[in-house]
Amino acid sequence: MNPIKATASFLILLAVIITLNAKIGPVPPLGAFLDPEAGFWANAVTNTAESETLDIPGLQEEVTVYFDERNVPHIFAQNEHDLFLAQGYIVARDRLFQMEMQTYDAAGRLAEVVGPQLLQRDLNTRRRGMAYGAEQAMEAINQDSLISSIVNAYADGVNAYIDELSPADYPVEYKILGIEPETWEPIKTAYLLKNMTRMLAGRHNDVRTSNTIQYFGDDFVEKYFTRKPELNDPIIPPSKEWDFDGDIPPSPDSLFTPSVSKVIDPFPFQEGIGSNNWVVSGEKTASGYPILANDPHLGLSLPSIWYETQLHAPGINVYGVGLQGSPSIIIGFNEQTAWGTTNVGSDVMDWYEIQFRDESKQEYWHDGQWKPTTQRVEEIKVRGENTVRDTVIYTHHGPVFEVETSTGEDGPVYHALRWIAHEASNDLRTFYGFNKMENYEDYREAVNNYTAPAQNFVFADTAGDIALWITGKLPKKWEHQGRTVSDGTDATYDWQGWIPSGQNPHIKNPERGFVSSANQESAAPNYPYYLDDDFAPYERGRRINDLLAEMNNITPQDMQRMQMDSYAYNAATIIPEMIAWTDRSKLDETELEVLDLMSNWDFHMDAEKSAPSVYLRWFNQFYRAVWSDEFEGTEANLRYPARDIFVEVIKNEPTMAFVDDINTPEVESLGMLATQTFKETVAELTEEYGPDIESWQWGYDIDNDLNHIAQIPGFGAQDLFTSGSAEAINAVRGTHGPSWRMVVELGPEVKGWGVYPGGQSGNPGSPNYDNTIEAWRTSQLFELNFLRDEPEEYQYKLELSSRN
Repeated sequence: MNPIKATASFLILLAVIITLNAKIGPVPPLGAFLDPEAGFWANAVTNTAESETLDIPGLQEEVTVYFDERNVPHIFAQNEHDLFLAQGYIVARDRLFQMEMQTYDAAGRLAEVVGPQLLQRDLNTRRRGMAYGAEQAMEAINQDSLISSIVNAYADGVNAYIDELSPADYPVEYKILGIEPETWEPIKTAYLLKNMTRMLAGRHNDVRTSNTIQYFGDDFVEKYFTRKPELNDPIIPPSKEWDFDGDIPPSPDSLFTPSVSKVIDPFPFQEGIGSNNWVVSGEKTASGYPILANDPHLGLSLPSIWYETQLHAPGINVYGVGLQGSPSIIIGFNEQTAWGTTNVGSDVMDWYEIQFRDESKQEYWHDGQWKPTTQRVEEIKVRGENTVRDTVIYTHHGPVFEVETSTGEDGPVYHALRWIAHEASNDLRTFYGFNKMENYEDYREAVNNYTAPAQNFVFADTAGDIALWITGKLPKKWEHQGRTVSDGTDATYDWQGWIPSGQNPHIKNPERGFVSSANQESAAPNYPYYLDDDFAPYERGRRINDLLAEMNNITPQDMQRMQMDSYAYNAATIIPEMIAWTDRSKLDETELEVLDLMSNWDFHMDAEKSAPSVYLRWFNQFYRAVWSDEFEGTEANLRYPARDIFVEVIKNEPTMAFVDDINTPEVESLGMLATQTFKETVAELTEEYGPDIESWQWGYDIDNDLNHIAQIPGFGAQDLFTSGSAEAINAVRGTHGPSWRMVVELGPEVKGWGVYPGGQSGNPGSPNYDNTIEAWRTSQLFELNFLRDEPEEYQYKLELSSRN
């Protein structure tokens, strides 16, 4: 053999071997990844699941898990320890990667498993105090022997599954990333729950409102942020009378004027968060028993944020959905009761401008004296690079950030964060109570244990009671406290304790025969305490209440149809006006055809209609045309007026000064803006979809995607043809929307229906990965197989026991 050719062949072979077994950037070692026995091919599910008997360390007695045709597990245990251990095992079996990634994110450890591209996200997470908050929560959990034992049993179940895995068995995402599962510590459950607080109670307007006051004055803020729209319809209606006076702390003599900041938040609030829930009393239903409906609006992903399960043991029989990594059912029902939840717009995140004594930041001025700070060193491992050590300064308010100003301040400006997520919390005690409750008194006791994120918990029971409590630790505040950046040197701006839980807004068995919430304002102005000035727009809540007020002889199917209602309240309020303002003489033939289409529209955001595509783009462009010249002409971040207030003002004041574009020599009128933005909208849709108006269907323009939780291409589902919108009860929009639709009819035999987009399995190679997407898209809720006793018929079962 030619030695040169032989050497060349050997070097090529060596290069191939090295390449196939080396990780290059985000690409896994291709040799291991393509291995037909241990690579990603091993994750393909090609056979039907069969019943098995498994040895699960730690079980005290035998557990049987029955799986139905949708692969929903029904866990039957003989004691609660085994019940929650088995829950941990079964959830990990289907969703291990999702469980771990959620807690890696909440702990600020993504760079450790992915690489330096996620270092900044981790730094922001640590600086925001997520790890500190989880540690506080874990201390509270450990002081509760019952909940601590449940969390530990759940962790033992997760670890029992991890311990039986070989690399060939790892979920495919681990193979793509070239990582392996780690031991599940109980604190990971605390991280998961704190992550929900970040998602649902991680927003503020402090900086934007402070800046807006300085640019436009107090009258502007009073008009656009303090005043409520005429169509406002609060969760607790004005008819509710309160039998207490608020214990309101004293306010300062004059409000603090902070520095104008360019930086809003190093970890901005996730838009699209919301939810609907309602309960109708038996007086309004065909069965004579209450019906409860809930559809939490969260990020839509594959796999789903939820996992469907039934838990059955002595003293507990509950069905619903839970979060991967947390024991118990979060939303669901049992044999006597049902409950659901929506998020509360409470102001539980405040920023304080801090005055340090010197550059060492060892002391800060507060309440007339210098007080010591504390330091927390965060160590962040970075894959392929050195560990990063970040020192975070803490005051009694919380962690401190340096912010950038647009006022030419001498020296840096610092903000400290006071946030409910830093509070010790044991929220699992609430959900454990929900799982076992039998009546209103049990429900009331359970909500009393809840901290954050604040929730509107609706309730119904077989005795006929219905109720809604706005639940969570809510700080006592003077009116509008925390709406702007606070003076960190003045104790008057500190949180002054908590509203007693019994004085949180609530209502039981109202005369109108229903309770409901859709993230709108919590209570009417007669409620004695200040909560916030920034709630969801009234549209969804008012539409729900309008429909329920007119309905009688209600069935569960009526509630399911109502969850899919696509009526756009804002469109009905403003589009007729915008059409009237539009100058038809300036429109061409196609534009006139589109305007006529809008004139005949019924204001439903239906997938097959083109008018919704026109509406949303036109309104958004019109809104920007009014405000962007003033608001984008400054380096400071300003708070834009809410949609509902803007519509009310522009209808009543068509010549208001903001209509004119300050960047042009002419004076713009409302008609000019409406006409101009309408023409721009038609041109935009024509360019994107072509001249055929029928091709502008909303189902395409809504851009409804279910992305994989790790954004891995090919593992998601894109461009679902769906109805709905942010202002409709069916609040589908982009990558957000109803993450779990549930309807429960109480009675002698409680019945439930539900669906979420995706499937039970987190494995893209499983037929149960995405098998419920079409049912979710078309609102085909499955009747939930709520078992009272162990079944004789099932798809397959697992018999779990411990030989130890």
